[in-house]
Amino acid sequence: MQAPDASPSGGELERFRSRYGRLLERVVELLMVVLALEVSAGVVFRTIGTPLVWYDEVASILLAWLTFYGSALASAKRAHIGCPELIEQLSPGPRRVFDIVAQVLVIAFFALLGWVGFSILPVLATDNMVSLPGVPMSVVQSVIPISSVLILIAEVTYLFELLHARRSGGSALADGLH
Repeated sequence: MQAPDASPSGGELERFRSRYGRLLERVVELLMVVLALEVSAGVVFRTIGTPLVWYDEVASILLAWLTFYGSALASAKRAHIGCPELIEQLSPGPRRVFDIVAQVLVIAFFALLGWVGFSILPVLATDNMVSLPGVPMSVVQSVIPISSVLILIAEVTYLFELLHARRSGGSALADGLH
C-alpha cells in the first residue's frame, strides 16, 4: 500500500490557480471601475468650475495600484512577456533546468521587492498625501509588498508545477508568454 501523496494533484493546483486568477480579475476590475469613476467625477467637477483638489493625486495612485495588481493578475495567468522562441531552441533537459532557474530568480526578485516594500512602510508612516492629509503614504505604498506577495503566490504555484511536471514534457515557459 502506498502512502498518500501529500502534494496537491495537478487538478487541485490548477483549480486553485483558476480561482486565484478570478479573484485577481475582480480586484483589477474594481480598480478600473473606481479609476474610471474618479476620473469622470474629476472631469465633471472641473467642467462645472469646482475642481476636486485630490483628483490628480488619487488618479495617479489608482493607476499605480492598477498596474501592480494587474501585474499580479498577469503573473497568475502566465501572461508576462517572454522569449519563448529562444527557450524552444533548447532540448528538453536544459529547457527544464532553465525554466526552474528562471522561476527561482523571479521568486527571489519579488521576495526582495516585497521585503523592501514592507520595510519602507514604517518610514512612510509619518508622511501623508498632499491633497488628502488624512491618508498616510504607508497606505498608498502598501501596494508594493501586497502585490509582491500576490505575485509570489502565483509564481510559487507555478514553480511547484514545474518541479512536479514530467521530465519528458515541453517547457511551460515556452508554451505561454511568460
